[in-house]
Amino acid sequence: MQEEKFTRYEKARILGARALQIAMNAPLLIKINQEDLEKIKYDALRIAEIELNSNVLPISIKKPMPEKKEGALKRVVVKQSEESEAKGGSEGEKEEEKEISEEGEIMELAHPEEEMEELSEESEEQ
Repeated sequence: MQEEKFTRYEKARILGARALQIAMNAPLLIKINQEDLEKIKYDALRIAEIELNSNVLPISIKKPMPEKKEGALKRVVVKQSEESEAKGGSEGEKEEEKEISEEGEIMELAHPEEEMEELSEESEEQ
């Protein structure tokens, strides 16, 4: 039989669940003498860890594996309109951009001196 190797997350889940059972007075699955129980101070988590390491816990982990698919890969069919969009957009978009650029306002560059004069004039008026 192959030894099961658990991830740290699986170990934490198993130990936590078993420690909770032990803390709620579930019977122990292995015999531990009184001296050893006193050494570990009756710690439920330590008892659960001892049980896990001795492979007596009747717990199994189901790990879903990806499904294996066989067959040839299919080529994706790209429509002609999608190709033209990928290359540079459709004709309708190009026309729309041209209209926007022709109709759009051309903004002048701001001159800081003029803005300072306007601010000073506004402050004088108040």
